[in-house]
Amino acid sequence: MSADVETENAPDTEVTVDEESSDTEESPTTGRADRLKQLEQEGDIAADYLEELLDIADLDGDLDMDVDGDRAAVSIVGADLSQLVGRDGEVLEALQELTRLAVFRETGDRSRLMLDISGYRAQKREELVALAEQLIAQVKESGEQVSLDPMSPFERKVVHDTVASSGLTSESEGAEPRRFVVILPAS
Repeated sequence: MSADVETENAPDTEVTVDEESSDTEESPTTGRADRLKQLEQEGDIAADYLEELLDIADLDGDLDMDVDGDRAAVSIVGADLSQLVGRDGEVLEALQELTRLAVFRETGDRSRLMLDISGYRAQKREELVALAEQLIAQVKESGEQVSLDPMSPFERKVVHDTVASSGLTSESEGAEPRRFVVILPAS
């Protein structure tokens, strides 16, 4: 085990020496490449965990790994995986948290990994963007704030992102699991 630690530390020492000898060695591109590698590792760990889960549950599904912005994204697609989505995505949310814990156990770093099953989140995102756009138009026309129904963190983020891209602001209010978004008019 100590040999592994020495091997792992050796590149760090070399990088430190290189950094001292040249200011250009540690560029933003290098940092992005390292972050991309870390996200790909998270995706691999998550896929292994989910593959075992599918085997245990005797379910057929294909795994697709990607990096979406600043997070790893894993999708499971298959014949009928609706039981893994659950009512209003509740099972999906739980599986995502378990998968994030599996990644944390392996890496020691908290993961923001996003899990999708049978395109549930992609479809939900489209629906939420359409709803947010309608409500944004309503707020711009009336000049009054609008409150949405309680939503999951994923759903709130989609709405907040859509509102921000429109030039308005939004806030989350309430406490879990009844937390909701309020779209505010321009000041």
